[in-house]
Amino acid sequence: MSNIVSALNQATYTGGIAEVREIGLQGMITLRGDMSSAAVKSAATGVAGVDMPAPNHANCVGQRGICWMSPDELLVLCPYETVADSLVKMRKSLAKAHALKVDVSDARAVFDLSGPNAREVLAKLVPVDLSPAAFKEGMFRRSRMAQIPAAFWLHAPDTFRIITFRSNAQYAFDLLKVAAQPGSEVGYF
Repeated sequence: MSNIVSALNQATYTGGIAEVREIGLQGMITLRGDMSSAAVKSAATGVAGVDMPAPNHANCVGQRGICWMSPDELLVLCPYETVADSLVKMRKSLAKAHALKVDVSDARAVFDLSGPNAREVLAKLVPVDLSPAAFKEGMFRRSRMAQIPAAFWLHAPDTFRIITFRSNAQYAFDLLKVAAQPGSEVGYF
């Protein structure tokens, strides 16, 4: 039997103004439905173990969390090895609700961008105001990172968590490394 590995097998870049790290395997379930439905909310919070986030926010603790993707879509995070059981749990709690739940874990790559210059590094790549006044911890955005779609949130002070498609993992990693090259500080934030 093969070993399951993440897109870049936890590649890390530490030689620049911020650290870039592919975090490894992360369980991810796309949940689409009516967000005002108690069953949909219960399915998400029951698996993630956290409260529902506000629109354009993520509520995450460790490997568990809920990311607000759109008015009818959540990304539910759980440990990779619990995805199958989490889907069964969701299926039971959504038995009478119109909803879609899909394991997207192996279709995504997840990175941490950390350090005192992380905000500046990401700001070079996304069309989002990342100033400390405009983008605070827990805020979540779906956008473009150079030429690829990406979703990201300020996971902790000075740490962004970034999700891309697995097929774009190497490009995303290289892009972040270039933006974090030594001496590339802009000094804006």
